[in-house]
Amino acid sequence: MVRPHRFRVNPETAADNAFQRSVVDDESLAAGAYQESTRLAEKLTEAGVAVVLIEDELGLSPDSVFPNNWFTTHPDGRIVLCPMFAPNRRQERRDDVVTQLRARFQVSEVLDLSAAEQRGEFLEGTGSVVIDHERGLAYACRSNRLSPGLFRQYCRLLGLKPVQFDAVDRRGTPVFHTNIMLSVGPNVVLIGAEMIRERSQRDWLLGSLRDSGRTVVELTEEQVTRFAGNALELSGAEGPLLAMSATALAALRPDQVEAISGTTRILTADVSTIEASGGSVRCMLAGIHLPPRLDY
Repeated sequence: MVRPHRFRVNPETAADNAFQRSVVDDESLAAGAYQESTRLAEKLTEAGVAVVLIEDELGLSPDSVFPNNWFTTHPDGRIVLCPMFAPNRRQERRDDVVTQLRARFQVSEVLDLSAAEQRGEFLEGTGSVVIDHERGLAYACRSNRLSPGLFRQYCRLLGLKPVQFDAVDRRGTPVFHTNIMLSVGPNVVLIGAEMIRERSQRDWLLGSLRDSGRTVVELTEEQVTRFAGNALELSGAEGPLLAMSATALAALRPDQVEAISGTTRILTADVSTIEASGGSVRCMLAGIHLPPRLDY
């Protein structure tokens, strides 16, 4: 996680992020985001989730609170540095963060794909790509933030099978990040299936997810707009938990909450200030899949 000291809404991402809201950027906005990220980190720690909390005091990028877009980590010890769509977000890549990861985890290689930005190609980490680590699948919806050729290259490098589909809102605007409408965890899947308008794509994807044996919870578009799909399943001290925002939980129906709770405890935090930037709890969490260092 990255704790922002100078949070603000990013004007460079507003064109294709339909989830952003217009708000007045002032000191109270930055203070609210600082407090929300702090509280989320505390709640996760209390639940037994190990959190690496990085400070962003300079605030060179408005969206630094969303670190999952500029790097991904993998069980074979590799870190991938990802190319970002918005120029002012490229400053989020930090050598000191990679250094901290090397100190705490076994890092075999750092793959830097960021040069693709100069060719106009992008792949914004686990925002653009939702990885099913157990089955070796990578799900991605087409958007400005994901270049198809780069997606195939990413999957080849990491030994993943690419699964690409189209997801749009009722106005026909593509979903800018896959993880806004899809969460694939060891026990629970959340999916805004109705936003996949092509029937054959939708039926195939739902069938694939159900065949995995997980609990599949279908979300409405309205629930997706309230960040119900932007969740991440984690391992806590007392078993699996699904981290999502208070906004997201409030959007779920009782039967959906019951279905999730059958296998996974729901952990929530209020991040409504941060949600003004078009991302929620899952976007705030860059999952660490690296093997730990035995000497740390």
